[in-house]
Amino acid sequence: MENKNISLDVILGKEVKVFDFVNLYGCNIGDYTKIGTFVEIQKGVRIGKKCKISSHTFICEGVTIEDNSFIGHNVVFTNDLYPQATNKDGNLQSESDWNLVETYVKKGASIGSGSTILPGITIGENSLVGAGSVVTKDVPANSVVAGNPAKIIKYLNTNQ
Repeated sequence: MENKNISLDVILGKEVKVFDFVNLYGCNIGDYTKIGTFVEIQKGVRIGKKCKISSHTFICEGVTIEDNSFIGHNVVFTNDLYPQATNKDGNLQSESDWNLVETYVKKGASIGSGSTILPGITIGENSLVGAGSVVTKDVPANSVVAGNPAKIIKYLNTNQ
C-alpha cells in the first residue's frame, strides 16, 4: 500500500528512498537519502546527501541537515521560541505572527531516537545526541551529549 504525500514543490535528489505515509512539502532532499515511514518534512527544510531520517520524525521549517547525518526514530525539531495558538486579540496566529528560528545539523551528526531539538541550535559535525535527549543549547563538533537538558558526556576520538 502506497500513501505518500509529496507536493510538487519538493526537490528530490538521485535515488532518494521515501517510505509510505510521509508528508513532504517545499523541501529539498539530497541524493541517496532515506526517509522513513510517518515522517513530515516542512517547507524550506534542506536535507543533504546520504542521510537517514527514521520513522515518526518531524522536521519543521527552518531546519537544515547536512550530508551523512542520521536522525533516529521519533525525533522532533522545533522552530519557535515562544509558541502560541492565538494573538493578544484572540485570533489564531498566522505565519506572519511568529519568528522562525533556524536549526542546523552539521555533516555526519547523529541524533538518537526520541530526542527533541529546541530552535536556534547547531548540532556540530560528527557529534552524537543520545536517545531521549532534550537539546537546549549548541552541541560541539565531535562530542556526545545526552540527558534533559543534554550535557556533554565526552568527546569522540577523531583520529580513527
